[in-house]
Amino acid sequence: MSSQAESEPERIMSSQAESPTSTTTTSSSSPHPKPASEENPPVDNMATTVEYPQPPPSQIPLSWPQDGKLTLDWVQELSSIFEWSSKNVAPSNLPSVLPVSIFDSLVLSASKILHKEPNCVRIDVCGEDCSVVIVGDVHGQLHDVIFLLRDAGFPSENRFFVFNGDYVDRGAWGLETFLLLLAWKVFLPHRVILLRGNHESKYCTSVYGFEQEVMSKYGDQQGKHVYRKCLGCFEGLPLASIIAGQVFTSHGGLFRSMDATPSKRSKGKKGRRVLLKSDAKSLTLGSLEELLKARRSVLDPPWEGLNLIPGDVLWSDPSMSPGLSPNKERGIGLLWGPDCTEEFLKKYQLKLIIRSHEGPDARDKRPGLPGMQDGYTVDHQVESGMLITLFSAPDYPQFQATEQRYNNKGAYVVLEPPQFDTPVFHTFAAITPRPKVNAYYNYEDVIDSDEELDLTSM
Repeated sequence: MSSQAESEPERIMSSQAESPTSTTTTSSSSPHPKPASEENPPVDNMATTVEYPQPPPSQIPLSWPQDGKLTLDWVQELSSIFEWSSKNVAPSNLPSVLPVSIFDSLVLSASKILHKEPNCVRIDVCGEDCSVVIVGDVHGQLHDVIFLLRDAGFPSENRFFVFNGDYVDRGAWGLETFLLLLAWKVFLPHRVILLRGNHESKYCTSVYGFEQEVMSKYGDQQGKHVYRKCLGCFEGLPLASIIAGQVFTSHGGLFRSMDATPSKRSKGKKGRRVLLKSDAKSLTLGSLEELLKARRSVLDPPWEGLNLIPGDVLWSDPSMSPGLSPNKERGIGLLWGPDCTEEFLKKYQLKLIIRSHEGPDARDKRPGLPGMQDGYTVDHQVESGMLITLFSAPDYPQFQATEQRYNNKGAYVVLEPPQFDTPVFHTFAAITPRPKVNAYYNYEDVIDSDEELDLTSM
């Protein structure tokens, strides 16, 4: 366990006159990330030991509770084991720490819970001592996730967590990160909400490293099994949440209406042809009722056809231009303007939309929108409320081909009583040094942001 994770964070309260929100900055004892030359070392696929190695946790390999019920101690033990093994165990030896049988039990327990949840989970918060923590993209940056959980306070009966997706890919510990969050979900199923991100898909995980990560850690035979089970779990992740009737969260954002009309050449139900409103002039905002009816159990959300709402929710981006239009940069999803944010907030009497999906690399390519150096941006301020983008992976991406790094901070949001409609932003720097490990994808050739992907191969 690193000294950074153990240190008590220093909290500095500051106010932002330009934004109707409050901000807390959390600084760790080592706030400065390593330069790229040290971040991406030529190692032999072996995690290295930190300067002051800690003895291994007592429960290695981890065992499943006899009664099948997870406890806080079990979840914290899993976190300690993952943190220790990332610094002391070769990736290919992960099964000696977490056997496949324990993986199966955890994923099966989580999948049973997730698949029963609706597409849009309503979180009814009550009580003066309750709070809600919202987390954006984490992308396999295990040590930053562990720090975030400790810094915000662990999930509990009075502290809800909503994770906005993108748990895997790019970072070297996507599997451990996802499994740790699944453990929290199984332990506190009504207090921990795990939403789906666009990277929780077969296509993205085959491009940005998660598939190869799993195969490297569990081998060809067991790896295929582990990867397939993860994909099945991804399909069960809900798409959105509504918190205290005030806040809508999803990974990408808003979505289109899928109103369809039969063509004039229809010949009964079997001969019916469906014409979709796909051109920009006919696009209209979708409803929560349509969101609830969308079919989310797909490995890759479609970019064409009858089931476009999941793709919109996971891939769409805000724009400063009014209206709805196809997201041509990504090739899937929509762009929506401030007028659409106002329409959605007003229609459902909401105050906030909190989405994620865009890191510092993506925002570099979006002129007119604020950058992601602080881990969050306020993109739209309208009469009814605000649209916020939240990104929780500091010093992202972990592997970069250029010497100059973004050195961005990560952030999470806390919503507090009585209304739960005023976001308190907590920013934090990356935990350093990160254990030295190879990337699981060719980051020198693969583009940074999810633009211009070959979605036709999905």
